[in-house]
Parts: sequence; C-alpha cells; structure tokens
Amino acid sequence: MSRAISRLVLRRVGFAVPVLVIVALGVFLLAAASPFDPIYQYYGVEIYGASDADVARVRAELGLDDPVLVQFWHWLSGVFGGDLGVSRSFRQPVAQVLAERLPWTILLAATGLALAVVIALVLGTVAAWRQGGWVDRFVTAIGHALEGLPPFVLALLSIAVFSLGLGWLPVAGLTDAGQAASIGQVTKHLVLPALVLGISQSPWLVLHVRQSMLTSLSEDHVTGARARGLAERVVVLRHALPTALLPFVTLIGARIPELVTGAVLVEEVFSWPGLAAAVVTAATAVDYPLLAVLTLVATAAVLIGSLLADVAAVLLDPRVAADG
Repeated sequence: MSRAISRLVLRRVGFAVPVLVIVALGVFLLAAASPFDPIYQYYGVEIYGASDADVARVRAELGLDDPVLVQFWHWLSGVFGGDLGVSRSFRQPVAQVLAERLPWTILLAATGLALAVVIALVLGTVAAWRQGGWVDRFVTAIGHALEGLPPFVLALLSIAVFSLGLGWLPVAGLTDAGQAASIGQVTKHLVLPALVLGISQSPWLVLHVRQSMLTSLSEDHVTGARARGLAERVVVLRHALPTALLPFVTLIGARIPELVTGAVLVEEVFSWPGLAAAVVTAATAVDYPLLAVLTLVATAAVLIGSLLADVAAVLLDPRVAADG
C-alpha cells in the first residue's frame, strides 16, 4: 500500500507543476488585460506631483513597459531561484507578506473545516439514524436553506446578533484594540469567523453524510449486525458509519475550493489579518508578483486537499485503486 500511495503522490506532484505554471501565466495575462495601470496604484496620490521623467524611470525599474511574457519569465526565473519577488502594493518582499498573513489564514480555514466536519458527522448521522423524525426534518430543512446563503451574509447576520446585539463576541480583528496577540485574545476573536466559515461549509457535508448513512444502514452487513442482536448505537457507529466515511472523505477534498473562497469572504467581513486583504489589494493594484503567488497558494491548497482526500480514501479502504 505504501508503494501505491508513493506513486500516487509522485504522479500528483508531477501533474501539479505544469498546472501551477499555467495558472501563474494566466494571472499575468489577465492582469495585463486589466484597465488599471500599476504605476497609479504604486504612486497613489503622489502620482500627481511626480514628473514624467520620474514616472518613466519607475516604470522602467519595475519592468512595467516590458511585454507581459517577459515580465512573466523574469518572475518565474526568480521563483525557481527562491525569490518570490517584491510586492509593489505592500512595498515589501512577497515572502514577507506570506509569512505575516498565511498562518492566520491557515488557522481560520483549518478551524472552520474541522467544525464543518464535526457538524456534518454529528447532524448527518443523527438525521439518518432518526429518518423521518423531527430531527431529520429540521436538519434537512436547515441544510437546504443554508446551501444558498453566501458566507458573507451569514457573517453579517452573526455580527448583528452575537456582536452588536448580544455583545458576546468581538466584531472583528485579531485582538482587542491596543492588546497584544495572545492565545486568549486570538481564540476569542477566532470563534465567530470560524463558526461562520464552518457552518457555511457544512450544509453539503451534512446532507451527504445523511444520504450515505441511509445507504449504509440498508446494506447487508448492517442488517446482519442487527440480526445478531447488537445494540442500535453499536450498529450505527461501528458498522454503518465507517462505510459512509469513504465518500465523505472524497467530498471534503472536492469542497476545498469552496473552503478557500469562503475563507476569503469571511476574512474580509471580520477584518481577519489573513490573505484576503492582500488578494484584494494585489488585484486592484495589478501587483503581478503578489497576485501570482497568492493565486498559486490557493491552487496548491486545492491540489493538496484533493491529494490528501485520495490518500485517506486508499487508507480507509485498500480496495480503492491508487491510480491518481
């Protein structure tokens, strides 16, 4: 099995490299077609006091007059050499922007995903176990209702209720004003955005677990377990649930793109100091180096999520072919 997983990982890595290069090229081409001129975002309001000679000199230094393919090649060569470039909008190395913001995005996304998985397993299992009952009808109705609710709407509603209305949780930010980052401060400010992200991602997972559990509960090995007189809780948790986990793990990998999008929206609403603000700034400033790297980070997250889901599927059921 270890050899099969190793081959799967190697194939996926070999596939990921050209995909990432093509994605980065696409970012440069789309940015080149943008109506925004990067020099205006670079200067800001100071552009009106700059001379034409100064503007031309800065454009030459930044390479803005080079063809887009030349700019892309210079950036790509630097990346393979370990240099991610310098962000024009933040006026600092791209690697530094990532180091300052990526950990907070990972914390939020990982916490939100963990909450979504727990919610899905608990509610989906209980709904299937009590099929047709009031719990099943309630969970199913809420799941379908939340499917069409954008994360930012749920975020605004949660702020209105739990922050402005009840005053239980802070509105936004990483810490209270003037407070240093500490475990207590970060945890308090993480609760609401993580809950919003987790709940926004859970409807599809809950409904999928419910359907998988219903299918599993009707299979022969579950019927046999009941015929042997095993307690219903044992039948559900030890015989039906493990069978339903395999498609659930695959679905989690497929939901990674939605998780990335949801995390960006939630970060913006809650002013969470992650990559979301950097994405918006880089896009409006046509910041080629930063925008390309941020897009690659999101693409890599999707590819890694898909790979981990496939590896987990192979580990859960050795009969699954690790064919990549």
